[in-house]
Amino acid sequence: MKNLDSSEDWLYEITPKRKLIDLNFGEIWRYRDLLLLFVKRNIVTVYKQTILGPLWYFIQPLFTAITFTLVFNNIANIPTGNVPPFLFNLTGITAWGYFVQCFTGTSNTFRANAGIFGKVYFPRVIMPISLVITNLFKFGIQLSILIIAYVVVVWSGVDLSPNFNLFLFPLYVLMMAMLGLGLGMTISAFTTKYRDLSVLVSFATSLLVYFSAVPYPVSEVSKKMPDVAWIVEMNPITHIIEGFRYMVLDTGTFSWNGFFYTFGASLLIFLLGLVIFNKTEKNFIDTV
Repeated sequence: MKNLDSSEDWLYEITPKRKLIDLNFGEIWRYRDLLLLFVKRNIVTVYKQTILGPLWYFIQPLFTAITFTLVFNNIANIPTGNVPPFLFNLTGITAWGYFVQCFTGTSNTFRANAGIFGKVYFPRVIMPISLVITNLFKFGIQLSILIIAYVVVVWSGVDLSPNFNLFLFPLYVLMMAMLGLGLGMTISAFTTKYRDLSVLVSFATSLLVYFSAVPYPVSEVSKKMPDVAWIVEMNPITHIIEGFRYMVLDTGTFSWNGFFYTFGASLLIFLLGLVIFNKTEKNFIDTV
């Protein structure tokens, strides 16, 4: 053991005094084995002791897309242009699913892991990051379902093709991750004192899907409900969903102003969530 008066540098230093924005990549890299362990745990245990197991990764987006098609397209007669309604809905649900899983998964970080956080030290931000990476695995599976449905529709004779904006795909995934992670870390910090927020998360996401242009084109809400269209258009998630459909299906609207607005909003929300998360982790164990 080192003497307290040793002039040598300590390998690790745990202190409550931290920078306002502190994402120590070096420390996270040193704990990369723990990060991978959490990711593996999340993947293995999420559907453990269930009958269908990993098949839920396939069932959830398919049944949601079918429900949206029946309700919004067959009953409400919302048009989707030249794109088959099922494929239109499945594309939006695939993008929405990754965001909402990142958001809801990280929104209960402190309460769900209080037992671990109170016993051993590691960079707390590893826990929400591990959930985002885990959800990326799920997103890949659901994206494969979308690709299969896309190929089937094209094979049936429908004229569809992605456009040049497909090169923006990694940035859209990054924006979904930053937005979900930032909002989730913020809610997680507040739930240490206000537990009602954890109840409101599922309710809020159920409503948010209708204000994010997931089951309908943005052009339709502008046409039929111009008084509330600005709420949908100001929502960063709307631009992500619409941009995702635009690059995959070549339908809908896209603007660089909307893209940079969404990227800036996602980055700002992520940094804000990180600040609140770092501030809360210093003393959350006393209030959780």
